[in-house]
Amino acid sequence: VSLVALSFSGAIGLTFLMLGCALEDYGVYWPLFVLIFHAVSPIPHFIAKRVTYDSDAASSACRELAYFFTTGIVVSAFGFPVILARVAVIKWGACGLVLAGNAVIFLTIQGFFLVFGREDDFGWDRW
Repeated sequence: VSLVALSFSGAIGLTFLMLGCALEDYGVYWPLFVLIFHAVSPIPHFIAKRVTYDSDAASSACRELAYFFTTGIVVSAFGFPVILARVAVIKWGACGLVLAGNAVIFLTIQGFFLVFGREDDFGWDRW
């Protein structure tokens, strides 16, 4: 059930992103570069999870660095369409749709890590 909900919310987020690019009033596909940020955002978490083995420690420098890089990637993904709208490459309506898509997609990524990031008998890391 949770995988279906995550898939549905990811599809909704990508729909917002595509609407921001493909509607007749907007018609500029520069905001699609935000997809690079979506693809890169989980990488620091994966690296930190692979490097840090001691899960009993309250804090890890590697994990905190991963949070820092992930935060920078997410802020950049939200800032990119605003900059494009500010320099009049895209319209502000397209910027709003891309920002809404960003919010939904990043919440979907976070939901994926909350649902499948637990250490239990079944995990994606065993596949």
